[in-house]
This record gives sequence, C-alpha cells and structure tokens, in this order.
Amino acid sequence: MRMQAAVICAALCLAGAANGEDDIFDRVKHGYAENQGVKVHYASLGEGPLVIMIHGFPDFWYSWRSQMAALSDQFTRVAMDLRGYNLSDKPAGNENYAMPHILGDVAAVIKANGAEKATVVGHDWGGAIAWQFAMHMPQMVERLVICNLPHPRGFMREMANNPEQQKNSAYARGFQKEGAEKGLSAEGLAGFVAKGDPAVTARYVEAFKQSDFTAMLAYYKVNYPREPYQEDSGPVIRIAVPVLVFHGLKDTALGAKALNDTWDWLDADLTLVTVPNANHWVHHDAPELVSKTMKFWLARDAK
Repeated sequence: MRMQAAVICAALCLAGAANGEDDIFDRVKHGYAENQGVKVHYASLGEGPLVIMIHGFPDFWYSWRSQMAALSDQFTRVAMDLRGYNLSDKPAGNENYAMPHILGDVAAVIKANGAEKATVVGHDWGGAIAWQFAMHMPQMVERLVICNLPHPRGFMREMANNPEQQKNSAYARGFQKEGAEKGLSAEGLAGFVAKGDPAVTARYVEAFKQSDFTAMLAYYKVNYPREPYQEDSGPVIRIAVPVLVFHGLKDTALGAKALNDTWDWLDADLTLVTVPNANHWVHHDAPELVSKTMKFWLARDAK
C-alpha cells in the first residue's frame, strides 16, 4: 500500500527585485571550474559548509537568488551555470551533454571551492543531475535537496504506466526532435520563467542570449527517456544521505504520483514538502517556504 505524501500548506510569496533579491546579482563572486577542458561558471556567496545549487531548463544560476539570500552567512552558497548556459562553456555535439559529463562538472565545482563534498541542491534538470550525483558519486554528497524532480525510478514507473504523465511529457518529446531549438528565443524563455518581473526578466534575457539553445535541448536528446517507456528494472542504487524534497502540486510536467515509494530507495531519512499552490518552479513560486524550510533542515545537524 502506498503512503500518501504529507501536505504542508503555506501562503505563497512572489519574490523579486523589490524584496532585495536582486542585490544577490551584484554581491556574488564569480568563478570557474574546469572539467576535461570545459569551463563551468558559478556564482558564490558567504562562508561555511558548501551548498552547490544546480538549475534546470530554462534557467541559470540566478534561479537560486531567494535561497542564496536566505541562507545568510551560515553556508557557502555556490550556484552553477550548467554547460550550455549563460557564462559556462558550450561544447558542440549532443554527446557532450550526456549525464556522466554533467556529473563531472558538479564534481569540478565542488573541488574548485576547496571541498571534498557538499550539500547538493537541484531543480528540474538540476534535480535529475543531483539524484544521479548522489547515486554515482556518493562520497561527494553531504545531503540532497530536490525541487520538483521525482526520484528517477518513480519517474520511469509513471512514464511506463501512467497515461497522464506520458501526456505531460509531450513537450520533452518535442524537444527531442531535430531543429526544435529554432522555436526558442531568449525573450520567450525569459518571459516563461521570470513571470513578469521586469528586473528579473532583463537578467534572464541577458543570460539566455549568452546561452546555446541547441545545447539546452541536448539534455533532452541525450538523457530524457524515449518511447517505448519502460520501468527501471536494474539494481537499486540506494542513497545513504538525508534527502529533502519540495514539490509544487500544480506542476503540469511532472506529476506528484511519481513521488510515491521514494522512501523505498533511500537508506536515510526523507523530508517531503508538497506545496499545493506552487507550479514547477516551486522555489520561485514559494520562495519563503522553500528557503526557510531549507535553512532549518540544513541547520538541524549542526554541532
């Protein structure tokens, strides 16, 4: 029998430049890590235990502005630009966006910040990368925080068996088609994710103009499952660190049913926070809830 996810209701707070978040853009320090000749840009702020933040599509390091501000100086907050995005390198060829290369980028950023391990935070593709990083490079993961990206096994189960999830993934099948990048623009992507805030929109337009749309969609072409969809029947690679998952229940791309049974693939505790009125960008839609919960959760084991 499947357990029902606990629902934590909260008033949503839209955050923008007016709330001081835009100051993050000018206060961060910029750096680069190198992985096999590919330079990966990151923005950092603060001092303390390392927290690596990985954005999804379409986004860039600035996605984490609320959380970077909220974690104050208790942590070193490092937000990456994935390869292909903004100030990171954009190697040609879909094969350069296969998951092993991306995991190497995350490892390089951790090492560039003088650490052997970190708390890894991810949303969307960043969440998929974070799950895989915890499974394949466990020695480098202190804790794991995921925003709106179910565990890979749960997602594949829904893709194989749930017609609603198959329908919701139609956009990804479109992105897998050759030439799909021709339908993208910096302004269109920025309007989609920035939600009307002029100052934030301007940041996104600038970042997307510096990005490579072909590279953005290479993540889907190389790493996203293709039909016919099948459940993952391979050995379970269990995750041994504490996991915090946020999921906006109005997500139209990733259904909440994929969250079921997540606990069966973990050896440490799972904290699941579902947000009824948040969409796919839960850390944008409910920044105060996500930031405060993350801060409390990260500090719980402090000595």
